[in-house]
Formats: sequence, structure tokens, C-alpha cells
Amino acid sequence: MNGLALAYLGDAYYELEIRKYLITQGIRNVGKLHTEKVRLASNEAQASIMNYFLSLEILSEEEIDAYKKGRNKSHNSRKQMDMVTYQQATGFESLIGYLSIIDEQRAKDLINLGITFIKQGGYNG
Repeated sequence: MNGLALAYLGDAYYELEIRKYLITQGIRNVGKLHTEKVRLASNEAQASIMNYFLSLEILSEEEIDAYKKGRNKSHNSRKQMDMVTYQQATGFESLIGYLSIIDEQRAKDLINLGITFIKQGGYNG
């Protein structure tokens, strides 16, 4: 599977899961929903989550390969973001896209782990 296509899917899947999470937390104000969504789904947050996963050594070889497919294919970072962060975030999205196809529960478990990491101060955005 193409890494950037997986990242495209993973971006949408991750954002939807984040939005569902925020709604279930009782947040009703649209401005607050947006602020929290940006905090949890920014490229910087995704890169932090990915680094956290890698440090825990919880990913299978196949999952690491899916991450690398996206990370190694991304080249166009936004001007205000460094290339490494952009590549890590794209790799994270590729991983989530891959898992959303082959093991949706695993995708959700990793997303929940990432949310917990961010909420506990892993990234303050």
C-alpha cells in the first residue's frame, strides 16, 4: 500500500476518532471542540505520539513498516514546521490508515493511548 495514500486515510480516520472522543467528553462549545481537536491532532502532537509509541517499543514490524512508508514519502512540510516533525506526523497518519484497514481495534487502541499521552502532558501544544 502506498504510504501517502495510507496517510490520507489515516488523517481522516484519526481526526474523526478525535472528534468523537471530544464529543463523548461532554464538550459542546464548538470553539472549545476546535481548540481541543487542534491540540490533539496537530502535526506536532502526532509526531510526539509517534515518538512515544516508538520509545515504548509497542509496535509490530508491520506497524513500523507502515509508519516508515508514510514518513519516507513525505517531502513537502509547511513553512512553519520542520521537516522531521512533518515526516513523523505523516508516518503516524500512515500507521493509523494502515491499521484502520487491517485491524481497526488496534488503530483505536493506539489512538486512545496517544490521547492519554497528550492529556497527561506528553505534548502541550
